[in-house]
Amino acid sequence: MKTTLIAALGAACLALTAPLAGAQDKLTDPQIAHIAYSAGAIDIEAAKLALARTKNEAVAAFAQSMQDDHEAVNAQALALVEKLKVTPEDNATSQALAKAAQEKREALARLDGAAFDKAYIENEVAFHKQVNDALETLLIPSAQNPELKSLLETGLKLFQGHQQHAEHVEASLK
Repeated sequence: MKTTLIAALGAACLALTAPLAGAQDKLTDPQIAHIAYSAGAIDIEAAKLALARTKNEAVAAFAQSMQDDHEAVNAQALALVEKLKVTPEDNATSQALAKAAQEKREALARLDGAAFDKAYIENEVAFHKQVNDALETLLIPSAQNPELKSLLETGLKLFQGHQQHAEHVEASLK
């Protein structure tokens, strides 16, 4: 089990980057926990959709990796918030991420075959770039609890690996 914590439709990618770019300067730890958990849940749902629709082995392997990794990370995040007796706090950023992700899933669900694979992987590249940037510039610097900060830092390393994996799969689809 891993030890840590996702653009064919350009408008959807822009919608995903807007929530974090406009986030308040200093988030609270409960808000950060909710955003991080939401990002993982978003990628789990995208992976499930990909696993149900793709026939491409590389896309399927990537999607399975996303599902497995993010389920493991979210389980660790839940264990941490229970240990710290913190209730994750829903906020405008996590709500905007969820809304944009739902719209993206709906758009992806209308695609088939190679068009689906390409759009899914392009979205994964864009999503992981966005999350990596948010972790580096907003979430990690804003986290006050050392254990939360450490989990986010480890998550950043994992997400950077996910981005590289997605970019590799994307290159193979061209």
